[in-house]
Amino acid sequence: MNAISDPRIPWPARLAKWLVSPALFDFWSTQLHPLWSLEQPLARLITRSQASRDAVTLILKPNRHWHGMRAGQHVNLGVEIQGRRLVRSYSPTLLDDGHLAITVKVIEGGGVSSYLAREARVGEIFTLTQAFGEMVLPDHPGDILLLAAGSGITPMRALLRSLAVRGMPHNVDLLYWVRHRDQLCFVDELDALAATHPGFRVRYLLTREGDAPDSRVDTISLEAIASLAQRRVLACGPSGFVQAARTRLAGQVAHFDAEAFSKPTSTEGDSGDVEVQLAASGRTLRLARGQSLLEGLEAQGVHPAYGCRMGICNTCACGRQSGRTRHLLTGELSSEPSSQVRLCISAPSTDLILDL
Repeated sequence: MNAISDPRIPWPARLAKWLVSPALFDFWSTQLHPLWSLEQPLARLITRSQASRDAVTLILKPNRHWHGMRAGQHVNLGVEIQGRRLVRSYSPTLLDDGHLAITVKVIEGGGVSSYLAREARVGEIFTLTQAFGEMVLPDHPGDILLLAAGSGITPMRALLRSLAVRGMPHNVDLLYWVRHRDQLCFVDELDALAATHPGFRVRYLLTREGDAPDSRVDTISLEAIASLAQRRVLACGPSGFVQAARTRLAGQVAHFDAEAFSKPTSTEGDSGDVEVQLAASGRTLRLARGQSLLEGLEAQGVHPAYGCRMGICNTCACGRQSGRTRHLLTGELSSEPSSQVRLCISAPSTDLILDL
């Protein structure tokens, strides 16, 4: 069924698809209403409020082309700054009225985060992608342990709100790390959830205040977490935090899912460089082991499409004809031919041929 005959699409939109291109339609329709688009998910900034010392929460109203999300998923938000369209990945919370809450931590030198926190105007329009990501809960997850560091609290907030709607049917422990107390987000909301649901416990851990050495994820005592061996663990934070959590809990829990939002670190022993052939363009490049393929290609003037740069959205995935890569978050080696390689979290381990 094509768009013209699809009964789910209102007839004026079906007619417009037949008469004009989506780009031309959007150019004129947005002159009348900023959220009117033929196909593109868009969102309008409704309010902005301070979430912590270095983070703000944006409330966005999406248009009808955005199809919703499951708690814990991400979207890519497109922002126009000085004539350039820049895209960043965020984990929103879907509010009861259909609006999205996106909490942005201001990164020193980060153009997009600084713009969203200080300069974006109420009423401004951003592009959205459909939601993506696999760090979601099944219908019956059992007891849960949530590990969040810094901005990693944002998907956890969405997951907790979805569990609260269901009456918090399982025991849930949240360990939430920040450097300083004034960097904590959603404290009142989390404390209210803990007061309402006896099965939910939250612990705030400050790595630069108090007894910091005993509060790291790789050293903290987990004896107070009941039935640890039966827990489903979800971890989100910088790549070093996620790697430490994975190592700390290996073989001790029933299930471990994680997402890292910072640049993956190189693996020990990954030195030297390899030859990477780009089959479609005919180019041959020398790229460093231990560096992501995406960063290595960009340094050589090759700019593949990308989205989240965290290995979640698969925008940068491309085919591998031969060669071996290393997953920068887990260290796992992969050499299966005709498989998809996520360039942002894969480093070359041997000579490669890619479908680029």
